[in-house]
Amino acid sequence: MPHIKVKSFNTSSLDTLIRDNDKFEFRALVEHSDDELLGVRYEDEEFLLEIKKRGDEYLIKPDTVSRPLDVNKIKKMLAYLIIEAKLEVLHSNIALSPYKPPLAKDANKKIKDFETPKFTRDKVAIEVGFGSGRHLMYQAKNNPDILYIGIEIHTPSAQQVLKQIELQGIENIWIVNYDARLLLEMMPSNSCIQIYVHFPVPWDKKPHRRVISKRFLEESLRVLDIDGELELRTDSDNYYEYALETFSAHPKISFAVEKNLDLAVISKYEDRWRAQEKDIYTVTVCSRLLSEQVDREYDFSFKAQVSKLVELPKEPIVKKDFFIHFERRYNLIGSDSAIIKCAFGSFDKPEHKYLYFKDQGFSYYPQNPVKTEPNYHAHQHIGEIVYG
Repeated sequence: MPHIKVKSFNTSSLDTLIRDNDKFEFRALVEHSDDELLGVRYEDEEFLLEIKKRGDEYLIKPDTVSRPLDVNKIKKMLAYLIIEAKLEVLHSNIALSPYKPPLAKDANKKIKDFETPKFTRDKVAIEVGFGSGRHLMYQAKNNPDILYIGIEIHTPSAQQVLKQIELQGIENIWIVNYDARLLLEMMPSNSCIQIYVHFPVPWDKKPHRRVISKRFLEESLRVLDIDGELELRTDSDNYYEYALETFSAHPKISFAVEKNLDLAVISKYEDRWRAQEKDIYTVTVCSRLLSEQVDREYDFSFKAQVSKLVELPKEPIVKKDFFIHFERRYNLIGSDSAIIKCAFGSFDKPEHKYLYFKDQGFSYYPQNPVKTEPNYHAHQHIGEIVYG
């Protein structure tokens, strides 16, 4: 990830930039620490830079919660900061290569694009965790009438596939760098013909982190159109048995099992498993019913104002169907404002955001949470806490 190391400097000098330059929004100090946050804006992106003191050096890097997928935006912002703040650079990795292809801009989608999605094809398919993108791009090139939505939490993989989409001129792929379990809940009912889950991480020691679950199955069946299919491929005996148990527990379902099925294209992981002579299991679930559309018009705004920010609980708040954890508070320089790092929502697919207190009101940074029921219940409880 792009970062710079600079010689120690007086970070209060950044306050002049914030006052005089629209690319810098605020500076915030963490309580009982030398760590700082710098709020920045580049083109259509708002994100945070962490400033960490390490002896007589400062490490400046993007915050993981808010960083954009396009790393060139981070590099350009860091380069701009060096010039404007007159920083003495000790080390950096922000050089822009003229030989590396840009990310496919139109294919790079944010979670907010799915609040009212405008699909570019009548048929839509999803691949969860596409890795190298070999299967995803093969399907897209051979089925130009289908829009393929590739969801990948691993940022470098998403970046590499976006570069390949640009190089190869593929027009029917969207890439989303987000938790697939959250994104699936935003999809309209009966909107997909196929959902691929190929070689998910087995998580044998942490099964609650598996993509396949009762909730994921229910959402997949809701999102799939009649005769649409959820296709799981795995080399893991444990995952295969777990999937069979999960699917079999559904009260009304149709699924089939195949072993060592040959496909037209296989992933690099499957290449590896075949070389090791491991068995490959394919479990295909077929949707047989139309689902009702789900109304998720949740409002994540905060209505009231308060004179000051109350003391927030330090211990996690755990309820029946959601949790809230206020992790770290940063106080904005020169005002009574603050930005609080927090995690909340569902236990198996938590949301990570910042809560921004400014002008006696609250908002989420850099954008609102995904519109799920656990997130909304957590939001309501957060409102009860911050307004006393």
